[in-house]
Amino acid sequence: MRTVLIAAAVSVICALFGTPLYIRFLVRRGYGQFIRDDGPTSHHTKRGTPTMGGAVIIGSAVIAYGLAHLITLRPPTLSGILVLFLMTGLGLVGFVDDFIKITKQRSLGLSATTKLAAQVVVAIIFAALALQTDDGTPLRPASTSISFIRDTAVNLAFAGPAVGALLFVIWACLMIAGASNGVNLADGLDGLATGTSVLVFGAYVLIGIWQSNNSCTLRPGPQCYDVRDPRDLAVVAACVTGACIGFLWWNASPAKIFMGDTGSLALGGALAGLAITSRTELLLLPLGGLFVLIALSVIIQVGYFKLTGRRVFRMAPLQHHFELAGWGEVTIVIRFWIIAGLFVGLGLGVFYAEWVVGS
Repeated sequence: MRTVLIAAAVSVICALFGTPLYIRFLVRRGYGQFIRDDGPTSHHTKRGTPTMGGAVIIGSAVIAYGLAHLITLRPPTLSGILVLFLMTGLGLVGFVDDFIKITKQRSLGLSATTKLAAQVVVAIIFAALALQTDDGTPLRPASTSISFIRDTAVNLAFAGPAVGALLFVIWACLMIAGASNGVNLADGLDGLATGTSVLVFGAYVLIGIWQSNNSCTLRPGPQCYDVRDPRDLAVVAACVTGACIGFLWWNASPAKIFMGDTGSLALGGALAGLAITSRTELLLLPLGGLFVLIALSVIIQVGYFKLTGRRVFRMAPLQHHFELAGWGEVTIVIRFWIIAGLFVGLGLGVFYAEWVVGS
């Protein structure tokens, strides 16, 4: 528990005091956000605001993870390192995308195909390594079984280990792409994606601690959790939670800096990585319910427009629909945070209820 607390504290401090330094660096270099003309007109006042702030979140989380383990003299685990690798790798993809947008002063960075291909490469590396073990133990960071609150009876290795590994890699890629792009779509208003991420990652801190206290290694039984490194996953979640809290101080309206694709892709990847390694893959749907709703609004808008030539929402993603309906930006963000909190409460309630019913 001490490692979790140290990790959270260090990441908050790093992000809180590191972000203004990074802002000054970006301002000196002229790295400001390009605002699309087809978005809400109220956003034009944000043109030039420093972006790529996700680099601070990633850096703060990685530094906090390393220092927390150094201070407590606990070695890092394969699961924790893999989640941080996934977050950093996708963050790098987003950084390149943001950098091209800024330097070229256009709304398109990497092409959609190139961006997706880069995400898939990082996801494949993560998924392949997650099925390995570094100490000869049978328990691996990930499993070929589809998980909800723990592994279910649906095993992708039904036709053999090789087929199972291949199907798992595909499944992991879908999860990672969905989560990273879900957070990316939510990053449209000051503090919206950051504040929502605080809630969801905070939930994974609690889940990791609970799984650790009831692990099959410590307390064998029908309701124990067969997760390889639950306590270290709580440490990783605490690192990202703290980094998001420190960054939110500067990202709240009126934002002094945006996280950009650097942050949104990284945070989505970290969420997917935590879900996979904690064996709570499908539980991510209710926990990240706001991200799911926002992504669905885009899918519905595009699909309905192609079928009928008409729109369901005034603008997608969903937050922009309410902007055009006359809601203030701060009002939308706070109400969406409330919705995100309700979804997180639902997810944690389902997680705990499963344990109570089965015990």
